[in-house]
Amino acid sequence: MRRRDFMAGLGGAAMWPFAARAQQQALPVIGAIWPGGPRLTRLGMSAQAAFLQGLTETGYADGRNVTIEHRWFEAQNDRVPAIVSDLVARRAAVIVINGTAAVLTAKAATQAIPIVFRIGGDPVAIGIVPNLGRPGGNITGITTLGTDLAAKRLELLRELLPAGVAVALLVNPTNANAARETEEIQAAARLLGIRLLILGASSPSDIEVAFASMARQDVGGLVTAADPLMFQQHDRIIALVARRALPAIYSDRFFVEDGGLMSYGTALSDAERLAGIYTGRILGGEKPADLPVQRSTKVELVINLKTAKALGISFPLTLLGRADEVIE
Repeated sequence: MRRRDFMAGLGGAAMWPFAARAQQQALPVIGAIWPGGPRLTRLGMSAQAAFLQGLTETGYADGRNVTIEHRWFEAQNDRVPAIVSDLVARRAAVIVINGTAAVLTAKAATQAIPIVFRIGGDPVAIGIVPNLGRPGGNITGITTLGTDLAAKRLELLRELLPAGVAVALLVNPTNANAARETEEIQAAARLLGIRLLILGASSPSDIEVAFASMARQDVGGLVTAADPLMFQQHDRIIALVARRALPAIYSDRFFVEDGGLMSYGTALSDAERLAGIYTGRILGGEKPADLPVQRSTKVELVINLKTAKALGISFPLTLLGRADEVIE
């Protein structure tokens, strides 16, 4: 072999790792911002799996033709600006984000990078988009029936309670949807003749205080609002509920899977899958402004009979018959 050919081959071999890295770095980056923590709960794992499924349906896979950078703000909205700034500096192709306050922060941080959101409220009323059909700008996403189902949760819980029992709503007052959710459940309580107490919790320590207040005011049932703090602190809430032997209904099924009594809410896996599809479509060249905000309308009633037995609660057959899943 001639020396010139040998050196050329050697140079090509030496350059190959750099070329491979350059190709890898050229992959578009998805900044996926999650309200939980890096130590994923069952909810976090199922949400990420559903998102990846939707992304796959549009032809994208992490590490093959896209890179996903996962970030977590652990239900602390003050962490979101730094996370978004980092992703903007990295020139993410799309930012995917969950939670109303976090979405508003991301929207204020960038008008150039496409944003796909998942929230449980009205994005027009909140000020995220001006129009559902043509959201305009750089943002679109998926809404769920989180706040719209608060009244139904109270109605379902009432079927388990004696007449005259007081019920508490545990809600995060800093959530942009809190006022609307509170108003809806208050209206439902008046129609149903239920004495309702509104207890706010915007931090983990507030949750302990709220439960102490329930004990003092002889609360006999609990409805939890749909909120990232409640999701993040679900183990603590379930334990406090069990300590007081309190019938409770939650917004999401993973509460029930982990020992809660009953849940009624949107199937979050459906919303995450739709968000994955929208992310893939944007990577394929579509603009957020032209993608209408979608509503995930799939809801599910989940009941845990093991917990019911521990609480000494008998579910009416009519209620059991309406359940989408019964855990025994």
